[in-house]
Amino acid sequence: MAAVCGATAKTNRFYERAGLLPEPPRTAGGYRDYPPEATTRLTFIRDAQSAGLTLAEIRSIVTVRDSGQAPCGHVSELIQQHPAEFERRMAELRKTRIALRDWPIGPPAPTRATAPRSTPAPTSAVRHPGDITPLSASRAQLRLSA
Repeated sequence: MAAVCGATAKTNRFYERAGLLPEPPRTAGGYRDYPPEATTRLTFIRDAQSAGLTLAEIRSIVTVRDSGQAPCGHVSELIQQHPAEFERRMAELRKTRIALRDWPIGPPAPTRATAPRSTPAPTSAVRHPGDITPLSASRAQLRLSA
């Protein structure tokens, strides 16, 4: 059945656990032996998902159908709820788009703690090649000249 409907065996087992597909009888070897109407049900489930129905909504439709009633009225109610849900979701997406548009791009601006120093280090602390004056003497000379 998985090959006929384009669903995997794992998907079929998931639909069984979710109550969307009835558990089929087993062969002597323990394999699932789906009846022909199971392919119709699986095709309906996949089409309903493509139309935007949730698995819970699909389950409610197949439950009505399995009880022997026509689910037409129930399906109509579900479909009428979807435009309102669609509009609510679109409003959420618009808010998200605005929030993302205002999101800063790139690294954050440097703060005072991370900003590079604008003043160079004092020249007395810089040693040059060939300078034989001890660093402590240079500092002492600076204090005297100030």
